[in-house]
Amino acid sequence: MDLSLSDDQRQILEAIDGLSKPFASVPLHDTSFALSSDALDAELGEGGFLDVMAMEELGPVTAALVVERLARLPFAVEAGASALVRPLLDPELPRPVCLVEEGPMQQPVRFLRPGTTVVVVSDDVRSFTAEAEHVAGLGSEVLFAYPMARLIGLPPTMRTHEVDAGTVRMHWRIALAAEAAGLLAAALASTVTYVSERKQFGRPLATFQALRHRLAEAQVLTNGCYWLALKAAGTLDPGDAALAALHAQDAAKRVTYDFHQFLGGMGMTLEHPLHLWTYRLKALTAELGGRGEQALAAAEAHWS
Repeated sequence: MDLSLSDDQRQILEAIDGLSKPFASVPLHDTSFALSSDALDAELGEGGFLDVMAMEELGPVTAALVVERLARLPFAVEAGASALVRPLLDPELPRPVCLVEEGPMQQPVRFLRPGTTVVVVSDDVRSFTAEAEHVAGLGSEVLFAYPMARLIGLPPTMRTHEVDAGTVRMHWRIALAAEAAGLLAAALASTVTYVSERKQFGRPLATFQALRHRLAEAQVLTNGCYWLALKAAGTLDPGDAALAALHAQDAAKRVTYDFHQFLGGMGMTLEHPLHLWTYRLKALTAELGGRGEQALAAAEAHWS
């Protein structure tokens, strides 16, 4: 099994790194709870980075790689739905794209604002363009590092897409796992940098064995999330996708507490950018019904 990236994939990721370099660090003295950039979003769209899934030689695996790499930025980018779900529906759907499951309203939705494309997944798949009457703010106490709003209603008529809802959910799970893998990698790197530089008792925190063991465990969980996401993107198997999403949500629950603990008092402030990754992970842990629903979906796919 060859796990190395193709030349095309390497070039795409290098191009993303170059394009996103101005957004790779937090602006000086910025203590925002969430960061986003319309300029970065526009450049990604114009460069075609979110359209790679439609290219036969690239496909879903490359799309997942793009999502994972962009998730490492401190700036939240709507990439998962656009790169891995939108091509199934209509490549020309206006961005950003928000994914919701039909059911009770009032749930916070990532990237939702007037003008976004909202994809509603139920027994079928429908979409509409959000208007001001469909969107409500979350107030000042927003505990997720995404731009988010509340969906408070659906229009009477929506566009129906001729695509299987199960296929859309599978791609949604792959997108979730790929994004979580990037967030975990960036949060871990940020934490490692801090504990390597911060000294207590006359030595760097990173030299203490207990911290090193827990950081090593976090690295194993992060690596697993990355490879499970890519495997699911490669096989397009519903069971693989459910397992990837399950591992991503479980890993996020397990490591975010540790990361903030390792930073001590800085982990409870906005002065350190760790929250820009961990508090996006917190939002992802609730998507698609959370860990319980992913476990049920994985069991059904593998044993039904």
